[in-house]
Amino acid sequence: MRLRLVPETTNWNFFARPTLWLGISVVMIVMALVSFGVRGLNYGIDFQGGTTIRTESAQPVDVGAYRDALAALELGDVVISEVYDPNFGPDQNVAMVRIQAQDGEEAVSAEVIETARTALQGVAEDIRFVSVESVGPKVSGELIQTAAIAVTLAIATVLIYIWLRFEWQFALGAVIALVHDVVLTIGIFSEVGIRFDLSIIAALLTIVGYSLNDTVVVFDRVRENLIKYKSKDLKEVLNLSINETLSRTFMTSFTTLIALISLFVLGGDVIRGFVFAMIWGVVVGTYSSIFVASIILLKLGVKRDWTTPPGQQGNQFGNIDA
Repeated sequence: MRLRLVPETTNWNFFARPTLWLGISVVMIVMALVSFGVRGLNYGIDFQGGTTIRTESAQPVDVGAYRDALAALELGDVVISEVYDPNFGPDQNVAMVRIQAQDGEEAVSAEVIETARTALQGVAEDIRFVSVESVGPKVSGELIQTAAIAVTLAIATVLIYIWLRFEWQFALGAVIALVHDVVLTIGIFSEVGIRFDLSIIAALLTIVGYSLNDTVVVFDRVRENLIKYKSKDLKEVLNLSINETLSRTFMTSFTTLIALISLFVLGGDVIRGFVFAMIWGVVVGTYSSIFVASIILLKLGVKRDWTTPPGQQGNQFGNIDA
């Protein structure tokens, strides 16, 4: 007997209060936008500018000890990661230390770098700063612009893909759900104050893909059921389709969350922001696939034509109202 977290057959009415679900989403989006406008984001070094220091020592890298040594200097955002390379010798233990630009400065000053060296020598006496590179505010501003373009292009491509695969009503519902997910993710980072860097942009693009996958699964079933149940109205077809895919949707989200929560707890500080974004994205992505994309589709309506092209089994959507 297989364990099921969700019954194989369900008959839940997801459209009993569609306006309520849309209202909740609108309120959350407004809160996210207000938070972003008032508090902004806690930009990391990638977007704020700073200095990257490559260290080398014969002693093994202890990221926690490095972080504790630099924390006392109150340098702001400090990111430390160990560098692995099979070509390194046994006495080559390399780490990357990134320190945010201090107030009023384009880069970390030589005095701050020397103070950091002294602090780290308390952990590893033979530590050397192999290279020191700085990223100024101009480059950081370009990264913000490029990141925004990347997310916008991803959503625009999704719009075209869904439009070609289904119809414009499906495309609009899917894209509104994706924008919903991205805005809420940025909003939670603004409200909580977690560091926002390039890894979060990668998380946003991953969330777009994950949410799109959930939405397409539901929309595929909607298209099949529109062909199968010609006499049912759109609300009944949508409700049936979501119930039929609910077990798959829930199990996919649940197993993904197990892995992500494990990474959040055990993965360390370097990937914690990325994993937090993914956890939040899985939750809101699953929610939006059911309560945003489908409800938008219900509001827009679907037109269909039951003529089948020669040599094909299936249907194309056309000009006869559902």
